[in-house]
Amino acid sequence: MARQEYCLHCGARVSDVRPAQGWGSSWTRRSAIAGVAALLAGIGAIAATGSNGGSATLETAIGGFAQAPKPANGQTPENPSGVAEWPVGEAGWTIAIASLPQTGGRASALERARAARRKGRLTAVGVLDSSRYASLHPGYWIVFSGIYTSEAEATSALEAARRYARSAGVRRVVP
Repeated sequence: MARQEYCLHCGARVSDVRPAQGWGSSWTRRSAIAGVAALLAGIGAIAATGSNGGSATLETAIGGFAQAPKPANGQTPENPSGVAEWPVGEAGWTIAIASLPQTGGRASALERARAARRKGRLTAVGVLDSSRYASLHPGYWIVFSGIYTSEAEATSALEAARRYARSAGVRRVVP
């Protein structure tokens, strides 16, 4: 047989046949093919991202928290029930003071919001229908305090809300 080094009957060495080295061995070919494939994948990734040579600018914001726009008269918009309303179609952050099942009715949530407004030094206390917001679990009336543009701004007001309700927490509101 080709490349047979020892006799199958007696075990004597047949010839000085050595295993093939260089490009002829299968592991060398596989390694070379894998290297070329990795190189081509890297070139393709760079081309796909549309790199412009790293000329992107980095902007850093400094200063205080961004404030939510307030009405011209300086008052938070309120509905006829005397509680704040969430701006229609606006995303933002708030502090959830309570989550009440909708089976208990909206009246109990409104009363809870009015009580929070009277007892605590809370701003923009209102009621949200959680079913209308993708970021909230549906089926609840959320008694909220404040309308904030960032999570950090809402978190900075959390301590005051927790004086009224220990379970108060920051929530993202997305229509």
